[in-house]
Amino acid sequence: MLAKVFSYGVSGLHVYPITIEVDVHKGLPSTVIVGLPDSAVKESKERVRTAIKNSGYQYRPQRITVNLSPADIKKEGPSFDLAIALGFLAATEQIQASALKQYIVLGELSLTGDVRSVSGALSIALSVSKDKFKGLILPFDNIYEAAVASRNDVYAVKSLKDVVNFLQNPETIPPFKLNVNSLLQNSCSYNDDFSDVKGQIAVKRGLEVASAGAHNCLMIGPPGSGKTMLARRIPSILPDMTLEESLETTKIHSIVGLMPPQASLITTRPFRSPHHTSSDVALVGGGAIPKPGEVTIAHNGVLFLDELPEFNRNVIESLRQPLEDCHVTVARALKTSQFPAKIMLVASMNPCPCGWYTDPKKECHCTPNQIQKYMSKISGPLLDRIDIHLEVPALRSMEILSPSEVESSSMIKERTTKARAIQHKRFKSTETFANAQMNHKQIKKYCSLTPESSILLKRAIEELGFSARAHDKILKVSRTVSDLAGCENILPEHIAEAIQYRCLDRGWWG
Repeated sequence: MLAKVFSYGVSGLHVYPITIEVDVHKGLPSTVIVGLPDSAVKESKERVRTAIKNSGYQYRPQRITVNLSPADIKKEGPSFDLAIALGFLAATEQIQASALKQYIVLGELSLTGDVRSVSGALSIALSVSKDKFKGLILPFDNIYEAAVASRNDVYAVKSLKDVVNFLQNPETIPPFKLNVNSLLQNSCSYNDDFSDVKGQIAVKRGLEVASAGAHNCLMIGPPGSGKTMLARRIPSILPDMTLEESLETTKIHSIVGLMPPQASLITTRPFRSPHHTSSDVALVGGGAIPKPGEVTIAHNGVLFLDELPEFNRNVIESLRQPLEDCHVTVARALKTSQFPAKIMLVASMNPCPCGWYTDPKKECHCTPNQIQKYMSKISGPLLDRIDIHLEVPALRSMEILSPSEVESSSMIKERTTKARAIQHKRFKSTETFANAQMNHKQIKKYCSLTPESSILLKRAIEELGFSARAHDKILKVSRTVSDLAGCENILPEHIAEAIQYRCLDRGWWG
């Protein structure tokens, strides 16, 4: 007898429907799975056979053929276990095959018959047609994220027995409901806060400007000056995620398997800090079957590269296209995949190989050539995509021991949120979402200067030797400084502050 079960597969960040056909007939005992299955799918026949027996159902040795349609797409992962098991039970008339036509089934089976979590539940829930299917049958650990979609009813199961009982009597498991709006409002909190950081007033101001305009920034300072500590607190001063951003981020984390158990929605901005030994594929994505990398996992959040010059040159150069286009395009012979990468890049580095070039207390033993070679590890095209350069000096003892209160993240966040609201209104009819993404035409339109501001910028270009690209960066940053101040025009003090954030263009290390 032939039975059909409906499920979904994951390819990259996309999901697609799959029809699982199970045919059981007399012949030499064997189980064959066709339809381009990977190793995990091929091994499911052993998990399914044992799970069915241990759940108390019959599994007679027969000739079993399982077809995963469409047959020309590679099938990955163990998420089809539950559907294959139900298909076998329907084909052997242990359950009614007609009941399976109403549901999408997902789940990995343990040998005891328990149903384990799978990846991509939210994306699948958002893709299922409400007119075609009655609901989704999912593992209990995935029910919270799937319920966020709210298009279809979702049913949580813990074992194969639960599913069989539900198909025979749907009243045994009620559909799971979740209030998405209250979830978004009540669960946005961060463990790290800027009130923990003493001193570094100028650096905090620079990070506030960077956060307000989504500007990429680079922090340069000796070891122990607090670069990493400051970077980890940047998500806490970024504006709260909208529901759309939260759904985008949750879909990515769900597909790559980073959702915490029984989590429903990612409401805090991602912060990713890959090790400097990471490969270019790990950073931007790729592989024979393209998968997202760290830059995509950090979508709508912060990608922090600590000790930037220690990364391989080809790795950091691979960031150039994502930073420019806000997405990653991975081309392969059979398929081209595009992954979102709307991030704020934050990087840190020492001023020289030994790290003490700018420290007033410790002596630097690096030669000028060594310093120049160290700084040249970061290419001009990559620096071209970094708007703000911040000098992070070593903390003085009086700053470390000072008992004075420090401004909290919530206070800074209030200002950055207001600045982003101004930018959202400014760019509402375009794809630009913040000042850092302005193109040349938008810079000319929105960054008009007063006569005094023009004179100051002209003098800076002539005396400090700023390039044309530095000129545009200064205008973008000054526009953000102006938004933070609530000013419509860019004033001389806004230009002056933006100029201070271009220390690498001034060649201060030489």
